[in-house]
Amino acid sequence: MLNFVLIEDENLFAKSVKRRLEREGHNAIIAGNIHEGKKFLENEAVDVLLLDVRLPDGNGLDLLAEIRADGHPLQNLPVIMMTAYGELEDAVSAMKFGASDYLKKPVDLDELILTIDKVVHNHSISRQLQYSEQRAQKSIQPVNLIGSSKQILAIRDQAKQLSDLLDKNKDTTPAVLITGETGSGKGVLAKYFHQISQRHDRPFVHVDCAALPEDSVETELFGQEIIAIDEHAKTRPGLLEVAENGTLFLDEIAELSLSTQTKLLNVLERRQLRRLGSTKEIPVHSQVIVSTNRDLHQLVTSGAFRADLYFRLNVVEVKLPPLRERQQDIAELAQHFIEQFAKRYGIDRPRLAYDAMRQMQQYEWPGNIRELENVIERAVMLCKQSVIEMADLSLRAFSNNEAGETALSALEKMTIDEVEKYLLESALNRSSGNVSRAARQLGLTRMAMRYRMEKYKL
Repeated sequence: MLNFVLIEDENLFAKSVKRRLEREGHNAIIAGNIHEGKKFLENEAVDVLLLDVRLPDGNGLDLLAEIRADGHPLQNLPVIMMTAYGELEDAVSAMKFGASDYLKKPVDLDELILTIDKVVHNHSISRQLQYSEQRAQKSIQPVNLIGSSKQILAIRDQAKQLSDLLDKNKDTTPAVLITGETGSGKGVLAKYFHQISQRHDRPFVHVDCAALPEDSVETELFGQEIIAIDEHAKTRPGLLEVAENGTLFLDEIAELSLSTQTKLLNVLERRQLRRLGSTKEIPVHSQVIVSTNRDLHQLVTSGAFRADLYFRLNVVEVKLPPLRERQQDIAELAQHFIEQFAKRYGIDRPRLAYDAMRQMQQYEWPGNIRELENVIERAVMLCKQSVIEMADLSLRAFSNNEAGETALSALEKMTIDEVEKYLLESALNRSSGNVSRAARQLGLTRMAMRYRMEKYKL
């Protein structure tokens, strides 16, 4: 339901419009002149203004210009102007002053409803884009690649060198491919690239490809355009457009279908995109960063990933090492997380006991930095006397033989169904319930994974 203010001095026409709007489930208030209309605009909640041009106490275009002035509380209010047939200059002036649309009198009421639907839809899209851009800018808190190991120092240098080079060639920049195990910090590195680039004040749009709805992946990425019966296009911009002039981060690129990979390759090659249902080409100026924890070369060999897209992405690759290969950074990362969570929970920063630090440096960290972060958060919340002890970490460093013997002895007591259920549960736990990631760990398709989850009621 929408609230309308109709400023119109032709009483019969105004009443017919009011009746039609109410029949559509909306509320409408009629004002016979500009003075009366301003009072309604000031005192009523208004979603759309229907405004005549010729009014007894002035010109509706003057009111439109007043509303569109910077700082006016209704500056973004959708306004549909109504002008007498043949007054083309009024229509041109209305659009110049910022009218959302205009209609020629005598107004067809069916056309009015279609115009309202289009204007409200476009207004909603505009607000979403503004919100997405503001949210993206606010979400980019300063990030740093924490650590002083030779691997991290080398990646910082590589990122700076690549960023300087890509900033000089914004219209032809290749995508950046970040590879590494799950939890190794690929998202942080992508934000770091954005932060040190000249695009740092533009949107950073993070897209988890594994979480995109299967039936609308291409709409989400590339947008959609629908031609309504009034021959006006209703558009839905995609995430590539939302990230315009900023950075688009496609996390877990290997989860995209082959058909979507084809369209993405076309965008990367031509720096143009076409919304679904449209014939118009739209330039793309965003920096594209993609990541994966899978072996793309192996996926190409198996036919699960397009070879041409792989070669296009493999121009600029940055490999993030797992945490077990950069143990020198564990202490620095742990202290960073301790400070972060102590501040979040409003408590004094606890001290990390020496034995606890030794245990962390000896641990293999299969979940990498993400696992370390979760372990520290739990320890900060549960530690006593402001000291994090070994017991607070809840870690147990198995030797290879001990781990193998423990797992084998447990499996020997299970049936085949119990083993399969155990593997499914373990994969779901490691992936925090993400079905796509769990399926990938087990070498299953998402459909096969869901079939087994239903089978065991998981």
